[in-house]
Amino acid sequence: MTSIVKRFAIQTEHDTQLIDITERVRELIAQTGIQNGSATVMTMHTTTAITVNEGLPDLEDDLLELLADLAPAGRPYRHARFLHSDGQMAVNAPSHLRGALLGMQVILPVENGRPVLGSRQTIYFVELDGPLHREAVVHVMG
Repeated sequence: MTSIVKRFAIQTEHDTQLIDITERVRELIAQTGIQNGSATVMTMHTTTAITVNEGLPDLEDDLLELLADLAPAGRPYRHARFLHSDGQMAVNAPSHLRGALLGMQVILPVENGRPVLGSRQTIYFVELDGPLHREAVVHVMG
């Protein structure tokens, strides 16, 4: 069994944003040379997420609106307090909660050197507290 980890950077451009990383994931899986197995796609940040959905702009907007409704800004979150470890106020509780709702990773089968995805499935990196420089990981085993 071979296990290869590939890291990649993402510079996000907005506070909340869905970024299609499907082709990047395909390329990284191909670079490993692993033909059959599984690939885990993971974010390194608690205010981002990885998800799979149909790649349509209206669905992207609907998803972001749903997340805003489920974890709205302006609530009196317990996380909205001074963090001695950071030396500043924490103001991003909604971002953490939205990330928790979506999750930090997806696991995909790999067949013939490619991730197995439905014809309409898109892999998204979801920015929830940007814009920032971010990092994600693809771990391929097979």
